[in-house]
Amino acid sequence: MKNIQKKLVFIILTLLGLVGVSCQDLLVEAPKSIAVETFYNTASEVESAVNAVYEPLRATNNISGQLGAQLEAYTDYSYGRGSYGVLSDFQGLNSTNIPRTDEGWRLFYLSIRNANLVIQNAPNGSSISSADIKKYVAEAKFLRAFNYFWLVRNWGGVPIRTEATLNEPNIKRNSVEEVYTLIVNDLKEAEANLPDKPAQIGRVTKWAAKAALAEVYFTRNQYAEARDKADEIIKSGQFSLVPVTVASDFEKVFGPTVINTPEEIWYLKMTRQNAQGMYLAMFAHHPGSRLHGAGGFYAHYSDSQANLVQKNWESGDLRKSAFWYAWNIGLGANSVLCKKFSDPLAPTSTGAGNDFPIYRYADILLLYAEAASRAGNGPTPAALEALNQVHRRAYGQPATTASPVDFKLTDFTASTFNDQVIKERGYETQYEAKRWLDLKRLGIPELKRRIKEATGKDVADKHLFWPIPNGELNFNTALDASKDQNPGY
Repeated sequence: MKNIQKKLVFIILTLLGLVGVSCQDLLVEAPKSIAVETFYNTASEVESAVNAVYEPLRATNNISGQLGAQLEAYTDYSYGRGSYGVLSDFQGLNSTNIPRTDEGWRLFYLSIRNANLVIQNAPNGSSISSADIKKYVAEAKFLRAFNYFWLVRNWGGVPIRTEATLNEPNIKRNSVEEVYTLIVNDLKEAEANLPDKPAQIGRVTKWAAKAALAEVYFTRNQYAEARDKADEIIKSGQFSLVPVTVASDFEKVFGPTVINTPEEIWYLKMTRQNAQGMYLAMFAHHPGSRLHGAGGFYAHYSDSQANLVQKNWESGDLRKSAFWYAWNIGLGANSVLCKKFSDPLAPTSTGAGNDFPIYRYADILLLYAEAASRAGNGPTPAALEALNQVHRRAYGQPATTASPVDFKLTDFTASTFNDQVIKERGYETQYEAKRWLDLKRLGIPELKRRIKEATGKDVADKHLFWPIPNGELNFNTALDASKDQNPGY
């Protein structure tokens, strides 16, 4: 029944998204005056246009698919295989992987373009209320900020395209600070004007905006601001961890038939329909495991003995057996594959029904714990409790009740507490395309140290940012290929 309900939800969203895409094509090809006059006049038309902002984010080559697969090859807990194997050498991208990040760039800017169209045109609609205008513009600004947040962390400074420069092809490369200024401003407006509850499952809310702001502040080492924004989410009482008593219970969090949970703040919603599913799930599995209906690429793997994260992971932590399974892929009996996102009934490589988490409550609890500790020069009781809630759940204990697996304040200094939270984040967010970016925020020397310790590999400076696409450098005359390309490319 849940799967049927979920399909209905996503059929509706998909149809709306398709309307948005068809209108997007109209906006590209038709004269601007005709497109504005005939489309952005009613709430339903504007909502369809907003759906077109989501669509590139759910594309098979974006963060829940091929681009996420890039990042999962960079982690301290797994390695890439096949064409993704070179990425685990941390020496930069080769000619096979550069087109994959180029496609990510294109999709982010497509989503930004669609957001800019809403921001520019919705306020001029003839038959839409001011409340709806404010809500949909806020939604578009959230999504615009989210796209730029991905761009700035992976490429550094990038050209800022807004509604004011919608028809200008030549935009200079803005600084990292300028990009973050836009991101924060957009998210603050989204926080103020988005609804408390989503009109449809999968749409962003003010809580998603608070979560995004918390992560932006966290990334920028503005720990007090990150702590306070995460604390607003915690104190709202609107979210809680899904109870777990055995390893298989994590299917209630990440399984393909889950519609929604109290842990979900904002996820990219997927369905088993062709090209509407989570593509990243296909990268994890071996065809013989039958954990993915279409087989699997087993493009990522780990070693239960050689990898320190895996080797030092306590067996009592249910996530270890919930997220990984032993499978010999020709590299020996210690090979393990990630099964966090499994869908035995997925009909195609792009048809896994698992939703892709962007912001979930466990992530926010851990963000709060570390940010509070760093802001206060040491762990507080509230920071410890946030860490313990995630840790208890991992060991099958009730999340909000004291348990035998609890950490104690006396166990830690400021430094060791932060290390424990980073370790916990590494376990909790595996295969969610978060770990590399999480390590980058710690600073380059610390990232290099942790990768070296876990994998024995040295991280080259050119590996820290993806190359600006040649197409952008060739056709955006405001850019200078000799000055604006990232180092090493």
